[in-house]
Amino acid sequence: MAIGKNKRLVKKKGGKKKIQDPFVKKEWYDVRAPSMFQTRLVGKTPISRTQGTKIASEEMKGRVFEINLADLNKDDDGFRKIKLICEDVQGKNVLTNFYGCSFTRDKMCSLIKKWQTLIEAFVDIKTTDGYSIRMFCIAFTKRVEGQIRKTCYATSAQVRAIRKKMVDIMSAEASKCELKDLVAKLLPESIGKEIEKACHGVYPLQNVFIHKVKILKSPKFDLAKLMEVHGEGKDASGAKVDRVQEGAVEAALGAGGRY
Repeated sequence: MAIGKNKRLVKKKGGKKKIQDPFVKKEWYDVRAPSMFQTRLVGKTPISRTQGTKIASEEMKGRVFEINLADLNKDDDGFRKIKLICEDVQGKNVLTNFYGCSFTRDKMCSLIKKWQTLIEAFVDIKTTDGYSIRMFCIAFTKRVEGQIRKTCYATSAQVRAIRKKMVDIMSAEASKCELKDLVAKLLPESIGKEIEKACHGVYPLQNVFIHKVKILKSPKFDLAKLMEVHGEGKDASGAKVDRVQEGAVEAALGAGGRY
């Protein structure tokens, strides 16, 4: 029988391709959070090494990291997720900026209950430093003290009035400050408390939160602004240096350089 007719005797051209570990070609970078958070070094991220026209630091820009607020601030409020976006790479450090936040699913599910009205509102605002953001607010009606009736439903007119107050307060708070100042207001829930206080006359509210923030449009990249956010710009204050008393240098020279 001819060798060409038997399929088992035909030798295939080319050997089996060698399987290589993809992480051999990667290098690790440190992810650094802005100075508004307590934990600055939040983790590491891999990226393919520079090869030809593909530069590693340029490929890293625009990468979004999602970190729990409890890990950033070392507290028990683990229901808020913070998004950080890479804006610049310096050496092996990835400098990030705030890119948005949201609640975890289990927190949102725990808020929603029967016998109450859920009120939501959102607004598009532009901060003083040029960021276009969209803020989402959520609130729930609550029973007043001594109420016998099981339900606490708000009328449609009351819902509209509360929603209008939500939009007005969010617009007023966000449009007169920079992004880093807005984040400082979001973390302790100060805007939610203000909305709850303002709407008490319309209908008593509970669990009022800014549950989601999105960055719609960012201004042109400014390295000086980014360094300022990371506590290394013009606002960063240096370490305090002790003043050397007069005559101490001369005395040290006479003592062989020892104070």
